[in-house]
Amino acid sequence: MSGSSIGKLFVVTNFGESHGPAIGCVIDGCPPGMPLSEADIQPDLDRRRPGQSKFVTQRKEADAVKILSGVYEGVTTGTPIALLIENTDQRSRDYSEVARQFRPAHADWSYWNKYGIRDPRGGGRSSARLTAPTVAAGAVARKWLSTELGITIRARVSSIGTVKLPLENWDEVDNNPFFAANVSNIAEVETYLGKIRKEGNSIGATVEFEAMGVPAGLGSPLYDRLDARLAYALMGINAVKAVEIGNGFEAATLTGAEGNDQMTAQGFASNNAGGILGGITTGMPILFRIAVKPTPSIGREQHTVDLTTKTNADLTIHGRHDPCIVTRAAPVVEAACAVALADLLREAKGYHA
Repeated sequence: MSGSSIGKLFVVTNFGESHGPAIGCVIDGCPPGMPLSEADIQPDLDRRRPGQSKFVTQRKEADAVKILSGVYEGVTTGTPIALLIENTDQRSRDYSEVARQFRPAHADWSYWNKYGIRDPRGGGRSSARLTAPTVAAGAVARKWLSTELGITIRARVSSIGTVKLPLENWDEVDNNPFFAANVSNIAEVETYLGKIRKEGNSIGATVEFEAMGVPAGLGSPLYDRLDARLAYALMGINAVKAVEIGNGFEAATLTGAEGNDQMTAQGFASNNAGGILGGITTGMPILFRIAVKPTPSIGREQHTVDLTTKTNADLTIHGRHDPCIVTRAAPVVEAACAVALADLLREAKGYHA
């Protein structure tokens, strides 16, 4: 299976399956001489880890990362960094029935048509479990970005289903189970998502992120546009169905007078472009929004096809699943952004090690 690597000079290769013995990644292109330990990576994995609230899958994984290579005496050597995360709480028996039936909206049908074989246990390679290695790689990338240029990246959940979560205070993101920069709407979301979960259903959501401190002039026309590279990384996250840059789809409703970012001697007066013009950074904060579809695995009966009998079938999925995937997505979005920016900066003049 190809397509498990991202990047040109800061290259991340993701490996493993949801119910295999371990998952992980190899990072090739991290510059030498940067202090790095498991303690730099673990906090981000802990933020993404399952089982931390009633609103996420109750699979209990420590997600303890091990650095296998690329670090000597606490410092990166410039050689490939291998990161390993063991799977310790698989319940493969939950997937015995779906081994012969395709789960609606899951990748089962697509994988089977492409490869003629699939791993039904938790989704195999298509499982959101595989975002953990992305988060681990993102922690390494983010440390280099912060050390090299002082770049900071942060993400927040901006809506869950029909409930909007307006930006109130970024400091609140890690103080609630939804990664919302919000206080006033948390109780509403708890009630809303609790109802969805009890109904055996799931719901989609949106996540916004911003990268600050990114210098102007990063990115290249036409097909190596920075926004294209970031969108590519973000679309590599499980269940992401749409990406918006700056004011996104709203731009289609605005006049030029309304949507143009006016310029002054002190800089741009607004940031409707999301920090990118012509595919190249402007020096303003980079602003993106993604839409995440509902978790495909739900407890309601659904119509499908039986692989062995080639007939219609009804399927009820059992197991432990997120009623809303996005409740653990903010660290994943931050990581994907960090990996893409690290790769672009490695390509930029003056950042080759």
